[in-house]
Amino acid sequence: MYDNHIHSKFSTDSKMDAEAACKRAVEIGLKGIVFTDHVDYDYPDFDESFLIDYENYFQVFCGLKDRWKGKLDVLIGVEMGFQPQVTDKINQVLAMYPFDFVINSVHIIDHMDPYTGAFFRGRSQQQSYERYLEEILLSVNAYDNYDIIGHIGYAARYGNFEDKPLRYADYSDILDMILKAVIHKGKGIELNTSGLRSDLQQPIPGYDVFRRYFELGGEIVTIGSDSHFTEHLGHCFEEAAHCLKAIGFKYTMHFEKRKPVFEAF
Repeated sequence: MYDNHIHSKFSTDSKMDAEAACKRAVEIGLKGIVFTDHVDYDYPDFDESFLIDYENYFQVFCGLKDRWKGKLDVLIGVEMGFQPQVTDKINQVLAMYPFDFVINSVHIIDHMDPYTGAFFRGRSQQQSYERYLEEILLSVNAYDNYDIIGHIGYAARYGNFEDKPLRYADYSDILDMILKAVIHKGKGIELNTSGLRSDLQQPIPGYDVFRRYFELGGEIVTIGSDSHFTEHLGHCFEEAAHCLKAIGFKYTMHFEKRKPVFEAF
């Protein structure tokens, strides 16, 4: 299996050494890893460290790819933080560099990050999650230069609510619009296992969303740990694969040069 979502020191919120990540990936039996460091343009309380020096990025990871050839597939991706006003900048950058894989993620809504708690102030849980999902739907349709939608349900990790998970049954109308749009555009969704090591106690999104995605005809699924530490690489991948197979999926995939590569269960 491939871990399709990991963060190295190029992400301001990660201290993970890329070489150490490769070593750990081999130790736990992964076939490949995809570095998908954060890029968030126009981030609230702007911090240059949320941007990447792309020339250095590719120099480092191309070297890593060569050093681990034959032992581990090292692929170069990016996690692009969506906001409506930055899509032109995202498209400009993606046209300039040969990424293998692009995650379209929503981290900022109404210029507020759920991580800080500001997004939830003055909103109920339902209002918060609905507004978050509206932004996901906007991101799906706003541009085409991405491969999958990342961690649908990210906001649920940070709300100060007694019962945190974002469940399909509670937001079925807008989740159906998101999933249908993803399928129509030939894109995919991510099973992000970070939720399984949080108080959500389920992947992001939950398996209920994947069941509906499968019912609607969705096929493109990647699995990623969203690791910021080596010990989280490949976290709960066997469980994730087992549950996807039980739903009916025949394979997951990773991307090379922006093309899907299928991995049968």
